[in-house]
Amino acid sequence: GYIRQTGAPLELYDTPANRFVASFIGSPAMNMMEGTVQMDDGPAVQIGATRMPVHGSHGISDGQAVLYGVRPEDMSLADTGFPATVSVVEPTGSEMHVISKMEGAEIVSVFRDRPPIKPGDRIHLEANPDRVHLFDPETGARIGA
Repeated sequence: GYIRQTGAPLELYDTPANRFVASFIGSPAMNMMEGTVQMDDGPAVQIGATRMPVHGSHGISDGQAVLYGVRPEDMSLADTGFPATVSVVEPTGSEMHVISKMEGAEIVSVFRDRPPIKPGDRIHLEANPDRVHLFDPETGARIGA
């Protein structure tokens, strides 16, 4: 094995150095989606037909391919955002895990407020732009801050 990152548990969780650490630390694992940086109206990542804003520069440039990472608990229901179709709703007691399909990707969201959704429902999800992680799709290394 290889040491991929060292640090305190919350440091690894909050600022993973690479895709492996981001996917390994946390349950459910971080969502990862392929996208392209768009700088038209401020930094964002275009994922299929959906444009998702990111806060901060991350050291990214227009047209750059990235992996857009967001933790399930950093997703919320919204009027706009990722259009998704709910596949599975899993109540776990204090929270609800929702698995949905968006642009061919499987997205896991965790909600504490237990929204009234069921498999087959069309929903919109948005990510907290302050909690988005960007990774290089070739090397897996974290991009920027």
